[in-house]
Amino acid sequence: MASIESGSLAGTGMAAAYKDKVKMNQLQNLLHDALISTEHVEHCCIIRRKDVSLRASSVGFTMYQDQIQMFVDSFKNPPQTREDGLYFEDRHYKCVRADKNAVYAKCGKRGLVIVRTGSLLIVGTYNDNMYPSVCVEAVEKLADYFKEKGK
Repeated sequence: MASIESGSLAGTGMAAAYKDKVKMNQLQNLLHDALISTEHVEHCCIIRRKDVSLRASSVGFTMYQDQIQMFVDSFKNPPQTREDGLYFEDRHYKCVRADKNAVYAKCGKRGLVIVRTGSLLIVGTYNDNMYPSVCVEAVEKLADYFKEKGK
């Protein structure tokens, strides 16, 4: 890695791209280890609030820009989010919690957990074969980890 920083790639923009790729892989590993491995989180991702960008997502979880924007916007007016719910993956999710820290929503036995940190949103989903409480606990715990790191 040092050769990229000081070697022939330095200053070409490739060094920055490489560092971003390494960071994304680290975040994807963290998502897997902290959330997917619980077997009660179906899909998950990390969104950076500042530029409304996807930082990492679990394998097979595709997030579109309008969905990312909707998740970020859901914290701007929690009472409205609570009233309207969220439309995600062709389903209307009824909001069961919406405040400045978290949004929990469900559609039948499927659900969505979004937790806000200083600069990130941690998103987890669960399906009808999973325990919602375990999903919530895992996502909240990962958010606490990022809060401790000042993220």
